[in-house]
Amino acid sequence: MKDKKSINVSKSGNRGSIEHQTKAPDKDGAIMSIASTDVVSIPPSKSIKDTAKVMMEHKFRRLPVTDSGSGKVLGIVTVMDIMNFLGGGEKFNIIEKKYDDNFLAAINVHVKEIMTTDVVTLSNKASIDETLKKMLDNQIGAIPIIDENEKLVGIVTERDVALSMGSLLTDEEVQDYMSTKVFTTTPGTPVEGACKIMVRNSLRRIPIVGGEADISKASKKLLGMVTSTDVIRFLNNKNLFDNLKDNSANEVLDTKLSEIMVTDIITVSPTEKVGDLCLTFADNNIGGVPVVKDDKIVGIITERDVIKAIKKF
Repeated sequence: MKDKKSINVSKSGNRGSIEHQTKAPDKDGAIMSIASTDVVSIPPSKSIKDTAKVMMEHKFRRLPVTDSGSGKVLGIVTVMDIMNFLGGGEKFNIIEKKYDDNFLAAINVHVKEIMTTDVVTLSNKASIDETLKKMLDNQIGAIPIIDENEKLVGIVTERDVALSMGSLLTDEEVQDYMSTKVFTTTPGTPVEGACKIMVRNSLRRIPIVGGEADISKASKKLLGMVTSTDVIRFLNNKNLFDNLKDNSANEVLDTKLSEIMVTDIITVSPTEKVGDLCLTFADNNIGGVPVVKDDKIVGIITERDVIKAIKKF
């Protein structure tokens, strides 16, 4: 039986010690066979600025927030929460009202200001079916796993479930599960505008379209893709959080998506098998792709759509 490891990032931003816990096999539910037990967590006193750095360092879209003493889950923070804070949604009020538009001061506040405190958790005894139900009922992409002492011992994501069970969907086609309502934007949209679109519509990724004189064709021609992680990575690479010289971040947030979008896009056809799609997700470390037919975008399919397909199976 493998050790359960919980890695807690300390206030300074350095990794804390690794705790090893051994559990009897008969006490673990099926979910522990696919969950990650190497969990990076942060204390509630971590700044928003340093939280973004930890996410990019470990290539995670979300981080559980735990009590440093007990290891109990206090909250969870996601890339989308940070985008919301940067101007995409209601958490921007922290900058506008509480800090009087002082961005420099706001990014140094504790992450507890923006984390979700009403956290959905799973027991380490949970089944796969229970996990699927909780993910879909709550429309969440990851669930922290706790033991009988409410201590964090793992985390399970949509990707864990999709990649471990997607092979069952050998006959299911993408077109039966994809979303045909696709939110898109253009290369000239500023980063702040993309944050608003993604947060307000609960999107982790948005296709970039255009490049045609005929507007009806331009709205369907795929030029690139931007994800929430791309946005936070861009802000880190620009050293926005460290090198801000004044109270404003407008210059960076006004950057056009054409400068950060991924143009080497992986796409699938409507008739692609969902099982094969999951292999594409795994091979390319991605969680969603546009669906293209005759060079036009006709849909988008994500890990969550795969979870829905598995639930019906």
